[in-house]
Parts: sequence; C-alpha cells; structure tokens
Amino acid sequence: MTEQQEASEDAVMTRIGQAVILLHAGDREEARNRLGEIWSEIGEGGDSLHRCTLAHYMADAQDDPAEELAWDLRALTAADGPGPPPAVRVFYPSLHLSLAADYVKLRRPEAARIHLARARAATGALGDDGYGNGVRAAIARLERRLTAEPGEAHRPFPEQHP
Repeated sequence: MTEQQEASEDAVMTRIGQAVILLHAGDREEARNRLGEIWSEIGEGGDSLHRCTLAHYMADAQDDPAEELAWDLRALTAADGPGPPPAVRVFYPSLHLSLAADYVKLRRPEAARIHLARARAATGALGDDGYGNGVRAAIARLERRLTAEPGEAHRPFPEQHP
C-alpha cells in the first residue's frame, strides 16, 4: 500500500471519528448527514473496516428501530465480507450485541436471543480492558432484561455498547 493510500484511509477513519463525536455530543442529525456522505463516497464495495465502522455508528444515529437494524446488518455484512483485517474480530461481540438490542426494540425476542448468544460466544476476542469489560457488561445487562418479566425487555434502555 502506498503512503497516499494509507493517508486517504486514515482520512476516512478521521472523518468517521468526527461524525461519531457529533453523535456522542447529541447532534444525531448532523452525524447522520456526515456518515451518509462518507457512505456515499466509500459505497458497498469500499474498505470493509471503514464500512463496518461507519455502519455500526450510523445505526446508533437512527431514530427508527428498523433503520437501526438495517445499518447494524450492514456492519455485520462488512465484517463478514472478504478482506476484513483480523482485528475486526474484536467487533463481533459489539456487532451482535447491537443486533440483539435492535431485535428487542422491534419486539423480536427470539432473534435477540440468537444474536445475544453470538455476542457472548465472541467475547473471547475482547481484551481485559475498558472496552472489553464494557461490552461484556452490556451483554450481561441485555441477558438479564431478556430473562426478566416479559414487558421489561421492551422498555427503552441506555446505549448497549461503550
């Protein structure tokens, strides 16, 4: 890879990061707009790490649970596709956790349980650090919600991943 290609890829991740900062600051609409622009540029055939990262955060910027699910499925497709770097494995617990949470919002508990089990099974890729511990804790919280009273699993809950 040439230095120019590396710099270009770094620029994409920087732009995604800037949009994520807006998202975390509460400006969902502007984050959505910026992520949408980047998605249009990189497209379905772009770098798998870029697509996975962007789609994962674009899902968080959605107001409609069905749209959130669609973006989380795009993130998983990018992670599963050809050519993702081995480091993408660390994303699998969070990707499946997000899908489980999406299915809870859409009142599809069986699909949620499937993805929650996949999230739990993938936790071996997580480090013993803040990110890994946060994802494991979020999995445990959602597991408790799904085994709680039937109506409990459908109430709104805070962000599922760090």
